[in-house]
Amino acid sequence: MEHEEREQLIAQYKDGYRVVAEALVKISKEELDARPAAGKWTAREIIHHLADSEMTAAVRFRLLLVEDRPAIKGYDQDQFARRLHYERPHEASLELFRAARADTAELMACLTEADWLREGTHSEVGRFGLDTWLRIYGPHAHRHADQIRIARASLNKV
Repeated sequence: MEHEEREQLIAQYKDGYRVVAEALVKISKEELDARPAAGKWTAREIIHHLADSEMTAAVRFRLLLVEDRPAIKGYDQDQFARRLHYERPHEASLELFRAARADTAELMACLTEADWLREGTHSEVGRFGLDTWLRIYGPHAHRHADQIRIARASLNKV
């Protein structure tokens, strides 16, 4: 990955919590639980997903730094949503998302070029390095912030 692309993705990653928090400003209970379409997540479910995803991402990031060629296990995000009670209050998950992302961003600032070249093997996609990780998680929160805005707006479509 070229330096410029990496810096842009790091900036996007660091901005992820802000865009999600902005998408949630003055959200009502009805908006929080609005389902924009069958099979689509509500804003509440997206927040819980972001927390679970960010914890998974943080562990993956650390495994890639610490272990030689670690095995990175995939997970079923829909099963997480079904089994981890995504209907529960969302505030702790939002804070967890913020904290995990902030901590990983701090760690990211310490990396050398050699660190960025480390990689392992993902159970679903194969070769998986820190650059791959950054391409996934850099824009991840931004995509979900868009989904939150769409879910909120779905209440007004009658």
